[in-house]
Amino acid sequence: MIISDFHTHTYFSSDSKSDPEDMIKAAIQLGLKKYCFTDHMDYKYPHPDFGPFVFDPEEYFKTLLVLKEKYKDQIEIMIGIELGLRNEPDLKDEIYDHYKKLTEKYPFDFVIGSTHVLDHYDPYLKDYWKTRTGNDGIREYFQSIALNAKFYDMFQIYGHLDYIVRYIPDDIKQYHVADYKDEIDQMLTSIIENGKGIECNTSGYKYGLGVTHPKKEVLKRYRELGGELITIGSDGHKPEHIAYDFHKAEELLKELGFQYYAVYKERKPEFIKL
Repeated sequence: MIISDFHTHTYFSSDSKSDPEDMIKAAIQLGLKKYCFTDHMDYKYPHPDFGPFVFDPEEYFKTLLVLKEKYKDQIEIMIGIELGLRNEPDLKDEIYDHYKKLTEKYPFDFVIGSTHVLDHYDPYLKDYWKTRTGNDGIREYFQSIALNAKFYDMFQIYGHLDYIVRYIPDDIKQYHVADYKDEIDQMLTSIIENGKGIECNTSGYKYGLGVTHPKKEVLKRYRELGGELITIGSDGHKPEHIAYDFHKAEELLKELGFQYYAVYKERKPEFIKL
Protein backbone atom coordinates (compact mmCIF):
# COMPACT_ATOMS: atom_id res chain seq x y z
CA MET A 1 0.00 0.00 0.00
CA ILE A 2 1.23 3.49 -0.89
CA ILE A 3 1.22 5.46 2.36
CA SER A 4 1.83 9.00 1.10
CA ASP A 5 0.36 11.56 -1.29
CA PHE A 6 2.91 14.13 -2.41
CA HIS A 7 0.93 16.35 -4.76
CA THR A 8 -2.19 18.06 -3.38
CA HIS A 9 -3.87 21.47 -3.41
CA THR A 10 -6.06 23.59 -1.14
CA TYR A 11 -7.67 27.02 -1.19
CA PHE A 12 -4.16 28.48 -1.31
CA SER A 13 -4.26 27.43 -4.98
CA SER A 14 -6.49 29.45 -7.30
CA ASP A 15 -8.09 26.29 -8.71
CA SER A 16 -9.15 24.77 -5.38
CA LYS A 17 -11.61 25.71 -2.67
CA SER A 18 -10.68 22.95 -0.24
CA ASP A 19 -9.86 23.60 3.39
CA PRO A 20 -6.44 22.18 4.35
CA GLU A 21 -7.86 20.55 7.49
CA ASP A 22 -10.48 18.71 5.45
CA MET A 23 -7.71 17.37 3.21
CA ILE A 24 -5.79 16.11 6.25
CA LYS A 25 -8.86 14.41 7.70
CA ALA A 26 -9.48 12.63 4.41
CA ALA A 27 -5.85 11.49 4.23
CA ILE A 28 -6.07 10.08 7.76
CA GLN A 29 -9.30 8.27 6.96
CA LEU A 30 -7.61 6.67 3.94
CA GLY A 31 -4.81 5.38 6.15
CA LEU A 32 -2.02 7.55 4.79
CA LYS A 33 1.01 8.01 7.04
CA LYS A 34 2.57 10.97 5.23
CA TYR A 35 0.88 13.83 3.41
CA CYS A 36 2.30 16.82 1.56
CA PHE A 37 0.63 20.09 0.57
CA THR A 38 1.98 21.44 -2.73
CA ASP A 39 -0.04 24.52 -3.55
CA HIS A 40 0.43 26.40 -6.80
CA MET A 41 2.93 29.22 -7.16
CA ASP A 42 2.77 30.25 -10.82
CA TYR A 43 4.55 33.59 -10.74
CA LYS A 44 3.58 35.78 -13.71
CA TYR A 45 0.65 33.55 -14.67
CA PRO A 46 -0.65 35.25 -17.84
CA HIS A 47 -4.42 34.70 -17.50
CA PRO A 48 -5.76 36.75 -14.56
CA ASP A 49 -9.35 35.67 -15.23
CA PHE A 50 -8.39 32.20 -14.00
CA GLY A 51 -6.74 33.51 -10.85
CA PRO A 52 -3.28 34.71 -9.91
CA PHE A 53 -1.98 31.25 -8.91
CA VAL A 54 0.17 32.77 -6.19
CA PHE A 55 -0.27 32.80 -2.42
CA ASP A 56 1.15 34.46 0.68
CA PRO A 57 3.92 32.16 1.99
CA GLU A 58 3.69 33.63 5.47
CA GLU A 59 0.01 32.80 5.75
CA TYR A 60 0.62 29.40 4.15
CA PHE A 61 3.17 28.35 6.74
CA LYS A 62 1.21 29.91 9.60
CA THR A 63 -1.87 27.87 8.67
CA LEU A 64 -0.16 24.59 7.86
CA LEU A 65 2.23 24.55 10.83
CA VAL A 66 -0.75 24.74 13.20
CA LEU A 67 -2.34 21.76 11.44
CA LYS A 68 0.95 19.88 11.35
CA GLU A 69 1.17 20.13 15.12
CA LYS A 70 -2.52 19.38 15.68
CA TYR A 71 -2.42 16.10 13.75
CA LYS A 72 1.16 15.03 14.47
CA ASP A 73 0.05 11.89 16.31
CA GLN A 74 -2.11 10.74 13.39
CA ILE A 75 -0.19 11.68 10.24
CA GLU A 76 3.08 13.35 9.29
CA ILE A 77 2.42 16.58 7.40
CA MET A 78 4.94 18.05 4.99
CA ILE A 79 4.75 21.54 3.55
CA GLY A 80 5.62 21.75 -0.12
CA ILE A 81 4.98 23.90 -3.15
CA GLU A 82 4.44 23.48 -6.89
CA LEU A 83 6.36 26.05 -8.92
CA GLY A 84 5.17 26.94 -12.40
CA LEU A 85 8.34 26.93 -14.52
CA ARG A 86 8.59 29.13 -17.60
CA ASN A 87 10.97 29.08 -20.54
CA GLU A 88 10.09 32.35 -22.30
CA PRO A 89 13.35 34.32 -22.84
CA ASP A 90 11.78 37.57 -21.59
CA LEU A 91 10.65 35.99 -18.31
CA LYS A 92 12.78 33.05 -17.26
CA ASP A 93 15.56 35.01 -15.51
CA GLU A 94 13.05 37.03 -13.47
CA ILE A 95 11.09 33.90 -12.57
CA TYR A 96 14.26 32.02 -11.64
CA ASP A 97 15.29 34.82 -9.26
CA HIS A 98 11.83 34.97 -7.70
CA TYR A 99 11.69 31.23 -7.06
CA LYS A 100 15.27 31.08 -5.84
CA LYS A 101 14.60 33.72 -3.20
CA LEU A 102 11.31 32.10 -2.23
CA THR A 103 12.77 28.63 -1.72
CA GLU A 104 15.80 29.97 0.14
CA LYS A 105 13.64 32.00 2.52
CA TYR A 106 11.00 29.41 3.40
CA PRO A 107 11.62 25.86 4.71
CA PHE A 108 9.63 23.88 2.18
CA ASP A 109 9.94 20.13 2.63
CA PHE A 110 9.35 19.43 -1.03
CA VAL A 111 9.36 21.43 -4.27
CA ILE A 112 7.69 20.31 -7.48
CA GLY A 113 8.56 22.04 -10.74
CA SER A 114 5.84 21.92 -13.38
CA THR A 115 5.10 23.39 -16.78
CA HIS A 116 1.62 24.90 -16.93
CA VAL A 117 2.34 27.74 -19.35
CA LEU A 118 4.17 27.71 -22.65
CA ASP A 119 4.81 30.66 -24.95
CA HIS A 120 2.71 32.90 -22.66
CA TYR A 121 -0.34 30.62 -22.89
CA ASP A 122 -1.74 27.88 -20.72
CA PRO A 123 -2.43 24.96 -23.12
CA TYR A 124 -5.75 24.65 -21.31
CA LEU A 125 -6.87 27.58 -23.46
CA LYS A 126 -7.72 27.21 -27.15
CA ASP A 127 -5.60 30.28 -27.96
CA TYR A 128 -2.47 28.21 -27.41
CA TRP A 129 -3.44 25.89 -30.26
CA LYS A 130 -4.40 28.59 -32.78
CA THR A 131 -0.85 29.09 -34.04
CA ARG A 132 0.42 25.48 -33.95
CA THR A 133 -0.66 21.98 -34.78
CA GLY A 134 -1.33 19.53 -32.00
CA ASN A 135 1.87 17.67 -32.75
CA ASP A 136 3.95 20.85 -32.68
CA GLY A 137 2.36 21.90 -29.42
CA ILE A 138 3.28 18.63 -27.75
CA ARG A 139 6.85 18.72 -29.08
CA GLU A 140 7.38 22.26 -27.84
CA TYR A 141 6.04 21.27 -24.44
CA PHE A 142 8.48 18.37 -24.03
CA GLN A 143 11.36 20.51 -25.32
CA SER A 144 10.57 23.21 -22.75
CA ILE A 145 10.73 20.65 -19.93
CA ALA A 146 14.20 19.56 -21.06
CA LEU A 147 15.38 23.17 -20.89
CA ASN A 148 13.64 23.94 -17.59
CA ALA A 149 15.11 20.86 -15.90
CA LYS A 150 18.55 22.21 -16.68
CA PHE A 151 17.87 25.89 -15.95
CA TYR A 152 15.97 25.72 -12.63
CA ASP A 153 17.81 24.22 -9.68
CA MET A 154 15.43 24.76 -6.76
CA PHE A 155 13.05 21.83 -7.24
CA GLN A 156 13.33 18.08 -6.72
CA ILE A 157 10.65 16.49 -8.89
CA TYR A 158 9.21 17.47 -12.28
CA GLY A 159 5.42 17.27 -12.13
CA HIS A 160 2.93 15.63 -14.54
CA LEU A 161 5.30 15.44 -17.52
CA ASP A 162 2.60 15.14 -20.18
CA TYR A 163 0.05 17.46 -18.59
CA ILE A 164 -0.52 18.99 -22.02
CA VAL A 165 -2.31 15.89 -23.34
CA ARG A 166 -5.37 16.79 -21.28
CA TYR A 167 -5.96 19.74 -23.60
CA ILE A 168 -4.73 18.83 -27.08
CA PRO A 169 -7.23 19.07 -29.94
CA ASP A 170 -9.73 16.24 -30.20
CA ASP A 171 -8.30 14.92 -33.47
CA ILE A 172 -5.16 13.68 -31.66
CA LYS A 173 -6.58 13.25 -28.17
CA GLN A 174 -4.84 9.89 -27.78
CA TYR A 175 -1.26 10.89 -28.42
CA HIS A 176 1.28 8.18 -29.23
CA VAL A 177 4.50 8.30 -27.23
CA ALA A 178 6.48 6.75 -30.10
CA ASP A 179 5.77 9.83 -32.24
CA TYR A 180 7.80 11.95 -29.80
CA LYS A 181 10.60 9.56 -28.93
CA ASP A 182 13.44 12.03 -29.51
CA GLU A 183 11.80 14.81 -27.51
CA ILE A 184 10.86 12.47 -24.67
CA ASP A 185 14.37 11.01 -24.49
CA GLN A 186 15.82 14.53 -24.41
CA MET A 187 13.38 15.54 -21.66
CA LEU A 188 14.01 12.50 -19.47
CA THR A 189 17.77 12.62 -19.96
CA SER A 190 17.84 16.28 -18.92
CA ILE A 191 15.84 15.50 -15.77
CA ILE A 192 18.11 12.61 -14.81
CA GLU A 193 21.40 14.35 -15.62
CA ASN A 194 20.40 17.36 -13.55
CA GLY A 195 19.69 15.29 -10.45
CA LYS A 196 15.91 15.53 -10.50
CA GLY A 197 13.14 12.96 -10.56
CA ILE A 198 9.61 12.63 -11.86
CA GLU A 199 6.24 11.83 -10.37
CA CYS A 200 3.61 9.24 -11.12
CA ASN A 201 0.58 11.52 -11.10
CA THR A 202 -2.78 9.74 -10.95
CA SER A 203 -4.93 12.69 -12.04
CA GLY A 204 -5.17 11.19 -15.52
CA TYR A 205 -7.41 8.53 -14.00
CA LYS A 206 -9.47 11.22 -12.31
CA TYR A 207 -9.94 13.11 -15.58
CA GLY A 208 -11.06 9.99 -17.41
CA LEU A 209 -7.94 9.59 -19.56
CA GLY A 210 -7.33 6.09 -18.25
CA VAL A 211 -3.60 6.73 -17.78
CA THR A 212 -1.19 8.32 -15.35
CA HIS A 213 0.82 11.48 -16.06
CA PRO A 214 3.11 10.58 -17.63
CA LYS A 215 1.87 7.57 -19.58
CA LYS A 216 3.15 4.08 -18.95
CA GLU A 217 5.52 4.22 -21.93
CA VAL A 218 7.20 7.36 -20.60
CA LEU A 219 7.60 5.85 -17.13
CA LYS A 220 9.10 2.77 -18.76
CA ARG A 221 11.55 4.83 -20.78
CA TYR A 222 12.54 6.81 -17.68
CA ARG A 223 13.46 3.53 -16.01
CA GLU A 224 15.36 2.31 -19.10
CA LEU A 225 17.42 5.51 -19.10
CA GLY A 226 18.42 4.94 -15.49
CA GLY A 227 15.78 7.00 -13.74
CA GLU A 228 14.88 5.72 -10.29
CA LEU A 229 13.73 8.79 -8.34
CA ILE A 230 9.93 8.90 -8.41
CA THR A 231 7.19 10.27 -6.17
CA ILE A 232 3.48 9.48 -6.23
CA GLY A 233 0.80 12.16 -6.15
CA SER A 234 -2.90 12.49 -6.82
CA ASP A 235 -2.80 16.16 -7.81
CA GLY A 236 -5.89 16.26 -5.64
CA HIS A 237 -7.82 19.51 -5.34
CA LYS A 238 -10.62 18.06 -3.19
CA PRO A 239 -10.66 15.62 -0.25
CA GLU A 240 -12.21 12.93 -2.45
CA HIS A 241 -9.26 13.19 -4.85
CA ILE A 242 -6.62 12.20 -2.30
CA ALA A 243 -4.72 8.98 -3.14
CA TYR A 244 -6.91 8.65 -6.22
CA ASP A 245 -6.48 5.17 -7.74
CA PHE A 246 -3.16 4.70 -5.98
CA HIS A 247 -3.63 0.94 -6.18
CA LYS A 248 -3.40 1.25 -9.97
CA ALA A 249 -0.24 3.35 -9.70
CA GLU A 250 1.34 0.80 -7.39
CA GLU A 251 0.58 -2.07 -9.76
CA LEU A 252 1.91 -0.08 -12.72
CA LEU A 253 5.19 0.90 -11.07
CA LYS A 254 5.83 -2.64 -9.87
CA GLU A 255 5.14 -3.95 -13.38
CA LEU A 256 7.73 -1.53 -14.77
CA GLY A 257 10.37 -2.65 -12.29
CA PHE A 258 10.30 0.20 -9.80
CA GLN A 259 11.04 -1.08 -6.31
CA TYR A 260 10.83 2.15 -4.31
CA TYR A 261 9.10 5.50 -4.35
CA ALA A 262 10.32 8.64 -2.64
CA VAL A 263 8.89 10.96 -0.01
CA TYR A 264 10.58 14.17 1.05
CA LYS A 265 11.33 15.96 4.29
CA GLU A 266 13.49 19.08 4.39
CA ARG A 267 14.00 18.47 0.63
CA LYS A 268 15.78 15.19 1.25
CA PRO A 269 14.37 11.93 -0.12
CA GLU A 270 13.40 8.89 1.87
CA PHE A 271 12.78 5.73 -0.15
CA ILE A 272 9.83 3.50 0.66
CA LYS A 273 9.45 0.01 -0.76
CA LEU A 274 6.51 -0.49 -3.07
